Amino acid sequence: MKLLITVAALILVSMAAVAQQPQSTVAVGGEVTTPLTLTAADLAAMPRTTATAKDKQGFPHTFAGVALSEIFKKAGVTTGKDLRGKNMTKYVLVSCADNYQVVFSLAELDSSITDRVVILADQEGGQPLPAATGPFRLVVPGEKKPARNCYKVTSIDIKLAGK
Repeated sequence: MKLLITVAALILVSMAAVAQQPQSTVAVGGEVTTPLTLTAADLAAMPRTTATAKDKQGFPHTFAGVALSEIFKKAGVTTGKDLRGKNMTKYVLVSCADNYQVVFSLAELDSSITDRVVILADQEGGQPLPAATGPFRLVVPGEKKPARNCYKVTSIDIKLAGK
């Protein structure tokens, strides 16, 4: 009987450990022509860039990953000269494993409108992100409060306001 209880306890512990592992993909959907499910390998194959952002204590950290604008190109998101009229009401909803969400207007992330480059990072200081914040996180340079620098990103959805 003790053996049965021990085996059951080990199974429950291993199931809990698996459930706590971070999601290893990021879904890109909504107002896109090509929905994506991005893996670490997909990001590694895309054009890479770096971004520096400060943590809550004000210390800078350098991250590497892919600019959201590159991900948007691959997904067929309306950008550049086509980002006008009704398309200016589109917004980006980024969701994380802990149900934390952040929002950007699509225009805030478009290189024809701003020079700021927001990235989906998979590395910090040349190393993969630690389990506590990875495997993917959003890095938003230049913000006084790092509230939109979110961890464990699971999805990026393009939405149309009023819809």
